[in-house]
Amino acid sequence: MIRVQQDFQERINEIEGYFDFVMNIADGNTLLIKKGKDQESAYTSQKQADLVRTFKATAFLLLYNLMESTVSNAVEAIFDELASFSISYDDCRREIKRVVLTNLKQHDVADILPELGSFSIDVVSKTFRKNKIFSGNVDAQKIRKVADEYGFAHPSADGTSLVTIKSSRNDLAHGSKSFAEVGRDYTITELIGMKDKVIAYLHAMLTSVANYISQQQYLTAPGRP
Repeated sequence: MIRVQQDFQERINEIEGYFDFVMNIADGNTLLIKKGKDQESAYTSQKQADLVRTFKATAFLLLYNLMESTVSNAVEAIFDELASFSISYDDCRREIKRVVLTNLKQHDVADILPELGSFSIDVVSKTFRKNKIFSGNVDAQKIRKVADEYGFAHPSADGTSLVTIKSSRNDLAHGSKSFAEVGRDYTITELIGMKDKVIAYLHAMLTSVANYISQQQYLTAPGRP
């Protein structure tokens, strides 16, 4: 989990830096000027306003990337723990067993069979594929569903902003809205509020997963098998 938490913090730092840049551009505290001595503005006021809208829309991509990567990394950390201690399928709690069987069904038998030398142990970790966890659909409801699937506690923070971030990201990814349209819908203050809420929510989720791992809640009973 340490690696997951470090990656989370690094991504937060990148996002905070981006938000700081966009806010300063929007407020006029940072000027975009042409190279030279005359300090001539690089854009007309209208073009700069258009650019700010694009910057604001891009913030949704960064925030959604934070959401999906953090949850994916957290789930991967659970399987890393199971693999690290060679946890047997028989020793896993019922929720994990169900996930493992679902993972197994997604493989072609001929492809996965060579990886299952010690079936009861290898089937737990070697059937996991990180790229199969999500596909552009992460929000608070999905994260709560993942918590139920694995048996860790629901995040305790406000997750209402996650669905807005997901919807805006999907509008951009699928081309149903332009960057100018998405950026026009939200103020910088509103975006900062969503940023703060999603960070708090994901932090609460990581705390739940960290407790789940440290307390070995993936087992049917306490203690290492």
